[in-house]
Amino acid sequence: MILIRSCVVLGLSLTVGVFSTAAAVEQPRHEIRFAVAAQFPPFQSRNQQGQLVGLNIELGNALCVQLNVRCTWVDQVLMENFPALEARQFDAIMGMAPTSKRRQRVSFTDDLYPITTRLVARKKSGLMPTPRSLKGKRVGVLVGSNREAFALSKWGPRGVIIKGFWRNDELIRSLLAGDIDATLQGTVEIREALLDTDEGQIFDFLGPAVITDLLGNGVAIALRKPDTALRNALNGALEQLMQSGEYQRIVQPYHLEAPPSKP
Repeated sequence: MILIRSCVVLGLSLTVGVFSTAAAVEQPRHEIRFAVAAQFPPFQSRNQQGQLVGLNIELGNALCVQLNVRCTWVDQVLMENFPALEARQFDAIMGMAPTSKRRQRVSFTDDLYPITTRLVARKKSGLMPTPRSLKGKRVGVLVGSNREAFALSKWGPRGVIIKGFWRNDELIRSLLAGDIDATLQGTVEIREALLDTDEGQIFDFLGPAVITDLLGNGVAIALRKPDTALRNALNGALEQLMQSGEYQRIVQPYHLEAPPSKP
């Protein structure tokens, strides 16, 4: 009799647990906590008043409005902070290229917009984005970026000197001073940071775009793999922004480029 009573109690406990879990899952979301590394203008940075600005910030806020939830921004030093994501310090990482390596650990929304990666160096240097051309040269990349991962794995072992920088403004100063010979960058951010400035007129994109799965050709939102409901909600909100024209209004001033087609 004691055994039967124990089984009944255990069964009731499990049933209550199942319903409690289901109820928790069904509760509406009131907030999305986006992590962002605010050092990549024009995508995400802080203005003189200390406010977060940029394309990713605008898109994130618009998605939250579409979903009728509060947007909370968590500023991070390192963009690829997967341990903090898995520890639920925030719900998603805004503005990350969904490469195959990253997909092993997290899931991604649909692409928010395309990106193109190019080598930038002095116009007269004659450099090309190949290990042979860059052998012995110093190439600057941002620490923790997919471009750093690509350069270290594909160029570093073949004699290219890869130098990591935590901030893009530090990288640009090093390039202007001649401390590095080139940088591997996205076209939009390097235009704003260097090529469209007076100091940057002696620099340009050299060679074709670098196309590889290690770099990706788009930017999306990274989430924990089990958070399928949030991923689906964000994808649905993005589609609604595109249908309403709000998406086009947000991205148009940033002059994004379509990714080059693969050969």
